[in-house]
Amino acid sequence: MSNEITPSGTVNHYKDRLFISIFGKDNDQSKKWRLDLYNALRGTNYTDPDALELNTIENVIYLTMRNDVSFLVDSQMTLFEQQSTFNPNMPLRGLMYFAQLYQMHLAKQGRTLFRTTLTKIPNPKFIVFYNGTRETEDREVLKLSDAFEIEDDSGQYEWTAELININPNHNKALQKKCKPLYDYVRYVSQVNENKRLGMQVKEAVNRAVDWAIKENLLDGYFKQQKEEILANSLTEFDAEEAYRDIRNDGYEEGLAEGLTAGLVQGASQKAIEDALNALKMNLSVKQVSQITSLSQEEVRELARGVVPEVGQCS
Repeated sequence: MSNEITPSGTVNHYKDRLFISIFGKDNDQSKKWRLDLYNALRGTNYTDPDALELNTIENVIYLTMRNDVSFLVDSQMTLFEQQSTFNPNMPLRGLMYFAQLYQMHLAKQGRTLFRTTLTKIPNPKFIVFYNGTRETEDREVLKLSDAFEIEDDSGQYEWTAELININPNHNKALQKKCKPLYDYVRYVSQVNENKRLGMQVKEAVNRAVDWAIKENLLDGYFKQQKEEILANSLTEFDAEEAYRDIRNDGYEEGLAEGLTAGLVQGASQKAIEDALNALKMNLSVKQVSQITSLSQEEVRELARGVVPEVGQCS
């Protein structure tokens, strides 16, 4: 189990995704791997793992570089998220994440927008590590403008998410630069290969973990944290299969048309549909409540009937 520090400062408890377990922990090993990944992506050579300030929100790794003397070493606010399901709504999610993060940043700096001089902020960077089954390019830039109801190519209101395909045979140079990422990719690929051979999720994960221990992936991490990795992997891969089954059965459409009316009494169909769409984007209960007329309790009730509870953070 891990702690999640939300933008409001509250702490939630949840099972980590394996990606978060590797790169998002507050220990020396994870700090080193996190810096390796950051350097590989940015083409930098930072050597101090503590230079990266870490938070996690909604299973997303949020990184900034600490101030060095009187200047910012790398004035960029970076979000890392891992997705095994292709989601074209990532730019909108990123926009919502960063709106909260900038509020936190300004409050921490004791700065305000109500001033006559320009308030400077770190540059945003939203990276989505994708390892699902849909074929994509090595790197794709997903644009918020693609979601506009009326086409607008002016570029005046743009927000992006950079999708990086980390499946085998994609972005080999990046994986070569960052061994922790390469080992993570190898492990996930082994689980998927075991499933392809007909194994159930539990057997596929168990065998993949044993294989990873023999291969000494992540410098012994799989042996050291075997039970935690097993628990996280089973939760993650079970959730993926359950969600895939829901989509294949057309269950979401059935809920949107009828079942939801009995789940949330007195709520408008429009509010329910908006909440369903937001939940499918993996937004938190709090965020869904904020953008709809539903209370957090109503959203939780709705979520229990829409998607597996695993991965939903209140």
